[in-house]
Amino acid sequence: MNAVSSVAPQPITDQEVKAALDLAVGQIRRNLPAFTHASQNHSSVGNFYPAVANDQWTAGFWPGELWLAFEHSGEAVFRDAAQVQVQSFLHRIVNRIETDHHDMGFLYSPSCIAAWKLVGDEDGRRAAILAADQLIERFQPVGQFIQAWGRKGVAEEYRYIIDCLLNLPLLYWASRETGDPKYREIALIHARTTLANSVRPDDSTYHTFYMDPVTGAPVRGATKQGYRDDSAWARGQAWAISGMALSYRYERIEEYRQTFDRLLAFYLNRLPADMVPYWDLVFSDGDGEPRDSSSASITACGLLEMADLVEPEPAARYRTLVRRMMKSLADHYAVKDPAVSNGLVLHATYSKKSPFNTCRGEGVDECVSWGDYYYMEALTRLSRSWSSYW
Repeated sequence: MNAVSSVAPQPITDQEVKAALDLAVGQIRRNLPAFTHASQNHSSVGNFYPAVANDQWTAGFWPGELWLAFEHSGEAVFRDAAQVQVQSFLHRIVNRIETDHHDMGFLYSPSCIAAWKLVGDEDGRRAAILAADQLIERFQPVGQFIQAWGRKGVAEEYRYIIDCLLNLPLLYWASRETGDPKYREIALIHARTTLANSVRPDDSTYHTFYMDPVTGAPVRGATKQGYRDDSAWARGQAWAISGMALSYRYERIEEYRQTFDRLLAFYLNRLPADMVPYWDLVFSDGDGEPRDSSSASITACGLLEMADLVEPEPAARYRTLVRRMMKSLADHYAVKDPAVSNGLVLHATYSKKSPFNTCRGEGVDECVSWGDYYYMEALTRLSRSWSSYW
């Protein structure tokens, strides 16, 4: 397994970006027999992903990798495998298979919107619009948010989570495709509620926020996957950074940009030397806690998204940060030997149990499917002008 560095990384070069993408595409090619007609598990087990049915919230990231591999290589085998996945995703949404939650954007943007944008796949477009329809069914007018999961309207489940910012681009896309403003309006409302409640005064974020189902008033922030309610779960902070950038692309609301910079400053101030965070930002070197490499890739994509939208000076600063982050990931976290793992990036954490959270605990110090996807997306964004799936 690669040794994690304690040295601050230099920016990755264009040649190193290409080499890292080539290496990732080679690994994806080796995975085609296992995952053309199946989904990847959310996280690896002993650094190897098992094949599973298409019923997890994370299933969209593997076909997203296929589309990125197709874009980088031009090889039809990746396009064909991705379109096999599109049929599985259409079947899933038509039959409402494990879709009673908010993660429709994670599922349908990198799989089906990508298929529509890249090759004009009509089934991809249809599936993604159906997914947007499902997502807005979870909108709660009382409280003004998209309920994350669980029985709708029940007090103990009347909450949203920071991750949902990454599901909102599906709604903006659906309004543009259909001409119906209802999707965009719900996206704007949910983003406004998130800004009002989920960002703390110190610019960290709550993972989960509960609302009152009778009055709609904010109740309390909490965590499910962070270390404790008042700590800063690294991936939640990364989702917030990337989510603010995507929201700013669709709606140039100055508060989005200002919040992005505040969230980013909190995150950067709590990174170890190699710029890859521990699974909660409360931890630092010497605490004996695992990293979450996926948070670094998510943040890198958010930085590159915002860099395309702002003035040259901050844009250059964001891109330099990304090149340093990606140098660290490519050198010390990326899988170099297929005998070690069938994933792309080691040392991620899906869900670590603590004395203060409510998660089951799984995928600790493993590869995770979104970590692999966002690693490839960040490299792709560095390699050329890229048309986003989001």
